[in-house]
Amino acid sequence: MTEPARILVVGGGYVGMYTALRLQRQLRAELRAGTAEIVVVTPEPYMTYQPFLPEAAAGSISPRHVVVPLRRVLDRCRIVIGEVCSVDHAKRTATLATLATAEEGTGAVDLTYDELVLAPGSVSRTLPVPGLLDHGIGFKTVEEAIGLRNHVIEQMDIASSTRDPAIRDAALTFVFVGGGYAGVEALAELEDMARYTARYYHNLKPEDLRWVLVEAADRILPEVGAEMGRYAIRELRARNIDVRLETRLESCEDRVAVLSDGTRLPTRTVVWTAGVKPAPVLAETDLPLNGRGRLRCTSRLAVEGVDHAWAAGDAAAVPDVTAKEPGRECAPNAQHAVRQAKVLAENITASLRGQPLKEYEHTYAGSVASLGLHKGVAHVYGRKLKGYPAWLMHRAYHLSRVPTFNRKARVLAEWTLSGLFKREIVSLGSLEHPRAEFELAAAPPPDHGDKPSS
Repeated sequence: MTEPARILVVGGGYVGMYTALRLQRQLRAELRAGTAEIVVVTPEPYMTYQPFLPEAAAGSISPRHVVVPLRRVLDRCRIVIGEVCSVDHAKRTATLATLATAEEGTGAVDLTYDELVLAPGSVSRTLPVPGLLDHGIGFKTVEEAIGLRNHVIEQMDIASSTRDPAIRDAALTFVFVGGGYAGVEALAELEDMARYTARYYHNLKPEDLRWVLVEAADRILPEVGAEMGRYAIRELRARNIDVRLETRLESCEDRVAVLSDGTRLPTRTVVWTAGVKPAPVLAETDLPLNGRGRLRCTSRLAVEGVDHAWAAGDAAAVPDVTAKEPGRECAPNAQHAVRQAKVLAENITASLRGQPLKEYEHTYAGSVASLGLHKGVAHVYGRKLKGYPAWLMHRAYHLSRVPTFNRKARVLAEWTLSGLFKREIVSLGSLEHPRAEFELAAAPPPDHGDKPSS
C-alpha cells in the first residue's frame, strides 16, 4: 500500500485553521479512502479570534468564546500540539518539538510531508528599549488580554489602598505604545472598563486615572484613513486620553516610561503593541524570504521558485494583483488572511488532482475600529462612519467573521446580556499563579529558633 499524501499545515491561526477546514471538506473522499492526510502543528489547541481580544480584556466577552477549539472544528485532521523548529523542504522534512518530546528527553522529531502550508502567523515586533523585557506587556494572545485586565484592576486596588502618593500615581498611569488597531482598541476598551470600575472604589475617580497613547507616526489607525484617524484622536482626547504623536518610548527602566519628547512617566503599566514581525521559524527554512522576513509567494499562494510549498497571511508576501502600483503586496491583515486561506485550500486540492490553479484577487474593502462601548470609526467601500453606526458595523462585521455558528451564538448572547446587566469588575490575577496558595500552605513553617523556657 502506498503512503497517503500528507499535507502539513504549520500554524493553527487564521490561515492554518481556515485552510485545514476547507481542505478537510474538499478532500473528504481522499481522507475517507486513506489516500490523503492533513496534519496541523500548532503551539495551542485553539485558534484565537484576535479582533475580540480588546472586548475580552474589557469583560464584554468571555475568554473561552474568543478562541475556537481546533480538535472540534478540524475533526478529520490530525492535530499535533507543538512547534516546528525548522523545515528542510528539499528533503520534505519538518523538525518539530512537542510536549511529549520534552517529557521523553529525546529532542525534536522529524516529520515528512508531501505538501507544506506555512501559516505560523506573526509575533510582536519589539525594539531594544531598556526595561521593555522586564516591564512590557504584550497584546497578541488571549492570555495577555486577560492578564492585562487583571493587571489594570489590581493597579486600581493598589492605588486605593496605598498611602504613598508616588505609588498611587504610578499605579494609575497606563502607557500604551502603538497607534494601530491593537493599541487603540485595547486602550479604548480598557479605559471604558476602568472608568466604570472606578465608581466602586470609595477613593478613586475616573479623572485620577491617566491613559497615554504613544505613536511614532503622525497619525493613528492609518487603515481607516486620515480623516477618521483625526476623528479618533479627537474622540480619545475628549476622554482625557493623552495621545502623543511622533513620539517614541525610549526607556521604561525602574518603572519610569521615558518618551522621546522628554516626558518621564512613573508607571507600572507599559503595553507594547508597536507592530508585528513574521514568526522566527521562517528564518529556519530553506525557502526564499523577502527583505522583511516573509516568504516570497506568487499570486497563486505558492512559495516562489519551489514546488509543493504554500503560504498565506502574515507569513507570506503575496502580490496584490488588484493594485494599480506594480510590486505592491497584500497587507498582512485578517481581511486578506481569511480569503487567502480559501484560495490556498482550493489550489492545494487542484494541485493534488492535476487541475489548474487560481490567482488570489481581493480589492481591499476598508476597515472598522472600536473606540470603546458605542464608539468607533469605519472607512468601508469609500463610506466614512463614526460613533455609534461605526461601532455597530464593527460588531456586525466581526460577528459575521468569527468561526462557527456556536461561537457566533455565544458572542451574540454575551453582548445581549452585557446590555442588560452590569459589567463584571473582578480581577482573577491568581489564575496566573494557581499553585501559589497551595505552595504557601505546604511549605514548612519558618524556624524562629528555640522557644523561651517558661
